[in-house]
Amino acid sequence: MFKFLRKHPPKDSEERGQLKKELFGYRRCLDHGFPSKPSCMAYDPKLKLLAVGTKTGRIKILGAPGVEWSVELRSDVSVNQLFFLPEQGRLLSLCSDNTVYLWEINQKGEKSVLEQKREYTFSVDESRMKGISVCCLTNNCEQLLIGTEIGNIYILDLNSFKLLDQIIYQDVVMQNVPDDFKVNPGAVEALAVHPTDPDKFLIGYNRGLIVLWDNEASNADQTYNSTQQLESLSWHRNGTEFMSAHNDGSYIIWSSTNSAEPKDPALTPYGPFPCKAISKIDWKTAKLDPFIIFAGGMPRASYGDRHTVTIMQGANNIHTVLDFTSKVVDFITISRADEAEDDMEMDEPHTLVVLAEEELVLIDLETQGWPSFALPYLNSLHCSPITCSQHVSNVPDNLWQKIADAGQAQNKNLSSREWPINGGKIAGAESLTKDLLLTGHEDGTVRFWDASSTSMSLLYKLSTASLFNVEIHGDHNSGEVEEEWPPFRKVGNYDPYSDDPRLGIQKIALCPLSETLVVAGTAGQVVVMRAERDDRELEVSSTTVSVVSDRDGFVWKGHEALGKREGEVTFPAGFQPVAVMQISPPAACTALAFHSEWQLVAAGTAHGFGLFDYAQKKEVTSRCTLNPDDLTGTSDTPISRRKSFKKSLRESFRRLRRRRSERRKAEEKTKEQKKGDDKSEGIEEKASPIKTSPPASPESRPVERQVEARNPEDSISSMVRCLYFATTYISDVSNTTSSLWVGTNGGHVYIYTVTVPQEKRSENEVAAVLAKEIKLRHKAPVMSIAVVDGRTKILPDPLEVQHARAKEPQGNNHSVVICSEEQLKIFTLPHLKAKWKYKITAVNGSRIRKVAFINFRSRSDDNYSECNIACLNNQGELSVYSVSTLRQQLEASCLRREDINGISSFTFSKNGQGFYLQSASEYARVTLSARCATEPTCSLELKEGMRVVVEDEPEPETQEAAQTEGNTDMQHTEEVSTSTETTRTASVQETTTTVISGDNLENSTVTTTVTESSQQVTSSGDAPITDN
Repeated sequence: MFKFLRKHPPKDSEERGQLKKELFGYRRCLDHGFPSKPSCMAYDPKLKLLAVGTKTGRIKILGAPGVEWSVELRSDVSVNQLFFLPEQGRLLSLCSDNTVYLWEINQKGEKSVLEQKREYTFSVDESRMKGISVCCLTNNCEQLLIGTEIGNIYILDLNSFKLLDQIIYQDVVMQNVPDDFKVNPGAVEALAVHPTDPDKFLIGYNRGLIVLWDNEASNADQTYNSTQQLESLSWHRNGTEFMSAHNDGSYIIWSSTNSAEPKDPALTPYGPFPCKAISKIDWKTAKLDPFIIFAGGMPRASYGDRHTVTIMQGANNIHTVLDFTSKVVDFITISRADEAEDDMEMDEPHTLVVLAEEELVLIDLETQGWPSFALPYLNSLHCSPITCSQHVSNVPDNLWQKIADAGQAQNKNLSSREWPINGGKIAGAESLTKDLLLTGHEDGTVRFWDASSTSMSLLYKLSTASLFNVEIHGDHNSGEVEEEWPPFRKVGNYDPYSDDPRLGIQKIALCPLSETLVVAGTAGQVVVMRAERDDRELEVSSTTVSVVSDRDGFVWKGHEALGKREGEVTFPAGFQPVAVMQISPPAACTALAFHSEWQLVAAGTAHGFGLFDYAQKKEVTSRCTLNPDDLTGTSDTPISRRKSFKKSLRESFRRLRRRRSERRKAEEKTKEQKKGDDKSEGIEEKASPIKTSPPASPESRPVERQVEARNPEDSISSMVRCLYFATTYISDVSNTTSSLWVGTNGGHVYIYTVTVPQEKRSENEVAAVLAKEIKLRHKAPVMSIAVVDGRTKILPDPLEVQHARAKEPQGNNHSVVICSEEQLKIFTLPHLKAKWKYKITAVNGSRIRKVAFINFRSRSDDNYSECNIACLNNQGELSVYSVSTLRQQLEASCLRREDINGISSFTFSKNGQGFYLQSASEYARVTLSARCATEPTCSLELKEGMRVVVEDEPEPETQEAAQTEGNTDMQHTEEVSTSTETTRTASVQETTTTVISGDNLENSTVTTTVTESSQQVTSSGDAPITDN
């Protein structure tokens, strides 16, 4: 009876079902970081909003920090161009499928959303359209000029969202072209509306022909002929001159009234040798001197591989070439004249916004030296590839201030001006806690991100390279201009190269209460650091801990350890080193744990683990976990494991022979069963001609797959996967003992008792003795270990009880939860008797990849909380299990099973949220808690009457037929409502929240047909507990 109860705990009651709804609820919150594969951007100077589109069909609108909206089209559609309708809260997007969308920021209940209102798709069968090459808004924002690859220009009326009958054919334009220009001008390459005459605009064709077109008179006012291929056009503010940029790296200034010859000869800034094309040029006036800003134009032979934007300012010859490490996608110049309510004589540019493939950079044009801005959002998280991460909740104010001050000292070369893109307002309350997201990088740096709100900004960057003998290249944002021509200046933070791959950070652990940080690297280096307010000169000592010293004949075939820098080294304010433990052999660290109260650090590799006392800077103990037969050098990758070719062939043949014999036995068995079935069927048919279905079982059980015991040869069984410090009952029930738990890849758990001296800590030695061992029968990797007290609460972290952040563990009936890849199991302490078990791989075939113990709080009752186990499996599914009975509380699909990088990068927070890399540069944020969710909460105020009232008139059938014959197609979405548009004039409230305690919100995905979908989450506790 007791065995049955152990297998099958009592089912959840109705009250428990209601409580689960108050505790758990999966939804995706938002994204942090830089969008992957950006393709275009737009800026609204009146509302001060920035929009970014991507090749994967995503659009993101941002304003002040915390103000953001986003929408996602089909994944196979690329956003090619974006246009804001100034002061209207509307955005036009031109996509790769030749569709123009109109988006609006609107209020939907308590939320503000970016929704699709209009859609116009050019017919695929329309031969005259071919493809859209460029678009341009008119000055009154009522029409969109659409240039095509065959040279025609169409006009889309934005009020009716229909094509006008007027079409500017290339043949008509060519009638006024001089006879000396006989070649086909090519596609429409550029369009630029006259700044003072709204009826005129420039048409630039690919092969160099430029036409000033008078749309009211429908004729060419002027024609300009350049000998080079055209790339870009830009007007002077007064409308009397304009500038054209070409593919040979030159630009020409023309007069708008005289097309006979250029006003000035063609100027090639970086000639006379052949140069690359100037892809875009901008001409802005200022009180001092005008600005000429252009992308590209570098000498082909010398700097053809550089990605640049050049800023030149007038007669003062102020000249800087901004050098980026990734390709420049687009740039926008923000001017005071565009933002002002009244007309200004000069443009007065103050900020240059550059969108590159891997980062966003803003340049301050009003401050001497043109420094960069510190980004409050859209940060390049992958400035060096991310290798690991950790989330730290509720950071004390003292530590937060130390980190912030150290970060500000690092930003002394950045602009001190306020962030210029500050549209919208934050409507929600500020976060109650200060949270950090720590990311370790390939170049040996640890970056501290403010994860308290929706906009994740960089607080502080810590580099470990200064501890070792490694050559470090210069900082990109130093502000120094190289003494050469062209005058390059490195800008941006994206740097895909590493000084030494051994510097890569593998594990991070931060104790916010003791202000201690431990980082472990690729070459077995473990650095203990502590936060300091002042600069200090230190000579750091390094202690070598040999893991395989007791194994004769072991040969390490990997990289060498990093050399320590000798003598005193000056460390700036921030985290400064206390001690360094070097594991030998220098394999990558695979597990890390430290106890700040005991001042002990444990680190594991593929060979074993070491325990280090960083108070006395000495080794406490170490253990080699390698098999006695495995004495060759191994690393943490299966490729480098020793396995002879002869042995591999032998095992392959044995496996084939075994399968054949098993198949033969199975066939014989099925034949015997068929004979028996035939006999029984004959008897049944005689007895009763009517077939009856078998009775249904009272309780359907899941099909349990047989999980074979793993062969140690199939994986690195010696690898240490988890380390855990705990004060619990190890030897008897009367006294608690300090302990260290070590879990390996082969399902082996070592339990060490640790004796920490209470007095004279710096003199008396720490001792560690192996007390017990656990060998899991299925030999699956041990992912995580935690001890639970009598109240089914996880033991508090070090110093939490002293700082009144947690209660003392209660009761003497402790138990330990051991999470392997294939199952969850609870053992009683100190006897280590199995109490509960939940098989995961046997039930659904998945394997656990990430585990965390989370304290879930009720969204309606502040006094109720419970601890549960959160897991992410290799299928991309998130699950929550009860600590007391291991019953499943929640299951939700989060990632695609093919997204290996996203699954491996997933990290949980203590309050039930999660982060994972949805691309190399962007974290997605999700939550499993019904109470805690970080979502944007903002508002956007519009002036009254700014949005044009659009009336939809029914069209007669004859008009529809004529429109179909003309092969033009307009599609209205179901969400377009006349009543909504006629009443929406005053203000649009946008809401985004940090903590949501209401009903579950739907995740809306807008496609070309504007469909809304919600993520269905099953919250079930009926999965049975099974036993071997």
